[in-house]
Amino acid sequence: MNWQGKTVGYAITGSHCTFAEVMPQIKRFVDEGANVVPIVSHTVLTTDTRFGKSEDWRSQMKEITGNEIISSIVDAEPLGPTKLLDVLVIAPCTGTTTSKLANAVTDSPVLMAAKAQLRNGRPVVLAVSTNDGLGFNLANIAKLIVAKNIYFVPFGQDNPTGKPNSLVARMELVPEAAYAALEGKQYQPLIIERFR
Repeated sequence: MNWQGKTVGYAITGSHCTFAEVMPQIKRFVDEGANVVPIVSHTVLTTDTRFGKSEDWRSQMKEITGNEIISSIVDAEPLGPTKLLDVLVIAPCTGTTTSKLANAVTDSPVLMAAKAQLRNGRPVVLAVSTNDGLGFNLANIAKLIVAKNIYFVPFGQDNPTGKPNSLVARMELVPEAAYAALEGKQYQPLIIERFR
């Protein structure tokens, strides 16, 4: 893939257990020539967990991309009028973010970036990570699958026995799914076997 001359918005929401999986994908975009604009949700901005400290994850994003992090709705709003992003990736995309996006709620920097991107008719790529993907949130995922300019990173059940409603994307396929989205295509197969 050649990302030279492309600007990728890379947004992270609060599925903290997948952060270690997505950082290498951000680096892949940068290594392949993309200018990556990091965006974080309020949860990522303020929450320390057993998976790491917020400050450490933000420092890593800033170091990899060389860009300041967009962390407020006010800072994300200009992404619309400036048409800065060629593609916006939300990885991980929590069930809360999926739900709000499907129901036109714009109350975080990530959702404002998505709204701005969709306003411009440009692709938004979602890498779901939710314990409720086959529960109440399935309706929201279905709404987004059929929405114009929204694409998904292939996903599947990550723990069918212990968490039968949980869905998680294959984070290592984020760049491939984003590249397909730039061409107006859904990367296939969409539904994959993730658990073994």
